[in-house]
Amino acid sequence: MSISSAAHSVARLLKQAGRKVVFAESCTGGLVSGALTKIPGISSYHCGGVVVYRNETKQAYLGIPAAMLIKPGPVSREVAEQMAMRVLAKTPEADLSAAVTGHLGPHAPARLDGLVFAAVAWRTPARVLVRRLKCAADDSRTVRQRWVVEQVLSLLAQELGAER
Repeated sequence: MSISSAAHSVARLLKQAGRKVVFAESCTGGLVSGALTKIPGISSYHCGGVVVYRNETKQAYLGIPAAMLIKPGPVSREVAEQMAMRVLAKTPEADLSAAVTGHLGPHAPARLDGLVFAAVAWRTPARVLVRRLKCAADDSRTVRQRWVVEQVLSLLAQELGAER
């Protein structure tokens, strides 16, 4: 599925469900949110988002504990979950959030190279789904980033579709 078709699917599902979403993005640098903003009328369902690319920004904007950013580290299931829950808590009008953190290279430690965690959090009933993703080793950073954006949008669409 392309980024555009995934974004259109999310937009359609948000509209059908009457839901609003907010984003917290690290390795995608706002591209997930940006993909949705290309769709006319999305402002009725897209609250906004934060790009928390650096650990210090994750702490300052979302209150991610410094100790958590050391262990297990910024590229972890726990941090993705916290990013999703905390951006949702900071956005009262949103019904759900999506968050993504990962290491897309270059110069990533071998165990983290291409590792990504995406999370979707719901306000009511309160729940969080976290998915571990692994990018292809031989893909460029740009290809990896696009693939991750598609995956996050697909996860969001899957969650919205399952709610129906």
